[in-house]
Amino acid sequence: MAIGLAITSESVLQNGRVTLFVVLSCMMAAMGGVIFGYDIGISGGVTSMEPFLKKFFHKVYHKMKEDTKTSNYCKFDSESLTSFTSSLYVAGLVTSPFASYITRAFGRKPSIVAGGAAFLAGTAFGGAAFNLYMLIVGRLLLGVGVGFANQAVPLYLSEMAPPRIRGAINNGFQFSIGIGALSANLINYGTEKIEGGWGWRVSLAMAAVPASILTLGAVFLPETPNSLIQHSHDHQKAKLMLQRIRGTEDVQAELDDLTKAISNSKTTEQSFKIILKKRTIGLGESASLLSSVMTGIVGTVSTFVSMLIVDKLGRRTLFIVGGIQMLVSQCIVGGILAAHLKDHGGLSRGYAYIVLVMICIYVAGFGWSWGPLGWLVPSEIFPLEIRSAGQSITVSVSFLFTFIVAQTFLSMLCHFESGIFFFFGGWVVVMTMFVYYFLPETKNVPLEQMEKVWQEHWFWKSTVVEMSDDGDKGGI
Repeated sequence: MAIGLAITSESVLQNGRVTLFVVLSCMMAAMGGVIFGYDIGISGGVTSMEPFLKKFFHKVYHKMKEDTKTSNYCKFDSESLTSFTSSLYVAGLVTSPFASYITRAFGRKPSIVAGGAAFLAGTAFGGAAFNLYMLIVGRLLLGVGVGFANQAVPLYLSEMAPPRIRGAINNGFQFSIGIGALSANLINYGTEKIEGGWGWRVSLAMAAVPASILTLGAVFLPETPNSLIQHSHDHQKAKLMLQRIRGTEDVQAELDDLTKAISNSKTTEQSFKIILKKRTIGLGESASLLSSVMTGIVGTVSTFVSMLIVDKLGRRTLFIVGGIQMLVSQCIVGGILAAHLKDHGGLSRGYAYIVLVMICIYVAGFGWSWGPLGWLVPSEIFPLEIRSAGQSITVSVSFLFTFIVAQTFLSMLCHFESGIFFFFGGWVVVMTMFVYYFLPETKNVPLEQMEKVWQEHWFWKSTVVEMSDDGDKGGI
């Protein structure tokens, strides 16, 4: 969880200090990341358990156990299996715009509570499922929960954080995702050994633990000062909250910035209109599960490292270094599979370990760069009046492309074979080049002053000026 909140070389920061109240509040909110990570880890693990596949996806089970003619790359190519996996992302995609409205109109806290409650309901359906339809209903409810949580939690963390350690605090969300995924991998590794073939039910039902903590804990969460001003216009209450979370009485300057930022706040519908205008802004079952535990540990540790260095090295450096690391490891894995993994048989033990090491290197690169920063940067670059709408678009796009990948990956793997690693490596090149040329550095910049960063960027400055001129003329 967001235990990296207190990581800083100075205990007293600009305009306040890191208070225990902020640490505890953000740790509780970051449980929203735990439920997402737990679902990622659990769904990947249970779909490799033979009793689970035999009960819900018998054709896949048959190809694994009895079909000796199907290629290694095609054994998991199943429409029903991809529907199970991708249904969560469809639900999250549909939920995100509605969650944006709730987050803006009623605050970050109600969205977090709603996310935890929906996820808890989905857990009940999944753990008790007796047919595929019940299983998918559970996945849909989980998607609703994740949609609400992914919408509200990154905003909550960024708005509660002092500017100089906002990166560390917000990266706590990805760290929480890593904790959730690692916990799920460990649970899967244990439940797979349960005799009787019902271990998968334990794995799915255990998601109720973080969901319950989030739902109950969120009831007692304070609302962010930004949200208090935005939806209730209670400046005095916002000032008291600022004083409490900053640990100082001297918060008037920050309060004035917040008040100025909200003075031109629009409705949610107008927010989307604004944001759409031209503007910136070879292993066995147990060994396979054990390898998931290993990569889960690597991902969690690397995200923790990111929390330590993101506010020192900056966002751009981590994006670029992580992108290069991901590209190299993907190309090496693709090369090994192309040379040594045919349609039948498997990799030698030595090459299997090399692939595992390369995957760990890839996961580490993602864990300290694109993983956490993919949540951090979108949550901090938008002005307050469109922050909720902007986060909704971020979450929706994330769910959309995750759905597309989940729906097509197994079929692509069957047709591309080892070439799929080079395919995704090409996208890593595109992503990294975009950051190099078009993303300005945002470390240590207060949220209310973020527009200045874009006004000084070589590419976006003309667009920001145009938007400012439109606003001065009463446009939008």
